[in-house]
Amino acid sequence: MKINIKNMVCPRCIAAVSAILVSEGLSVKEVNLGDVEIAEELSAEQLSSLARALEEIGFELLDDPRSQLVEQIRVKVLEWVRMEGDRPKLSDFLCGYLAKDYSTLSKLFSEVKGMTIERFAILHRIEYAKELLCYSQLSTSEIAYMLGYSSPAHLSSQFKQMTGMTPKTFRLQNRHDRISLDKL
Repeated sequence: MKINIKNMVCPRCIAAVSAILVSEGLSVKEVNLGDVEIAEELSAEQLSSLARALEEIGFELLDDPRSQLVEQIRVKVLEWVRMEGDRPKLSDFLCGYLAKDYSTLSKLFSEVKGMTIERFAILHRIEYAKELLCYSQLSTSEIAYMLGYSSPAHLSSQFKQMTGMTPKTFRLQNRHDRISLDKL
C-alpha cells in the first residue's frame, strides 16, 4: 500500500516517519520523501492511528489526489534544486517524472500553494544558497554554477531580491537566517 505524507523534507524526516511506521507495527517496504510503501493494507482505524502519530511530529497524511500531486511536485522541486551537474529545465524535469502536462501541474500548484512552481523553486534555491554560504567555503561563483544559475550575477540578483542583501553581505554578517524547508 502506498501512502503519501506531507512535510517530509530531509533524511531525518524519513527516519522519523520510519520509526513511527515501525512503532505502529507496520511492515515498511520503502520510505522516500513524500511517500511510503508498506506491505499491508490499512484499516480505517489503523490509518487514523497512523495519521495521529504523524501529526504529533508535524507530518500529515495526504488522502486526496490533488494534495498528493502537489506534494509530489514539491518533492521533485527539492530534488531538482539539489541536483548536481547539468540539470534539465524544471518544467521538463517535472513533466518527465510526473507524466503530466506542465500547465496542469503549474495551475494546480498555484491554486493550492498560492505561488508558482518557479517562485517555489527560486525560494528553495536561495535557501540552499544560504546554507552553502553559511556552511561551506565555496565561492559565490561556485555556488551559482552548482545551483544551475547562468552566472554569479544572476544568483546575486535573485539573492538580493529575495533577502535584501548580496550573497557576500550575507556571508560576512555570519547570520544563519534560514527558512525551514517545510515552511516554504
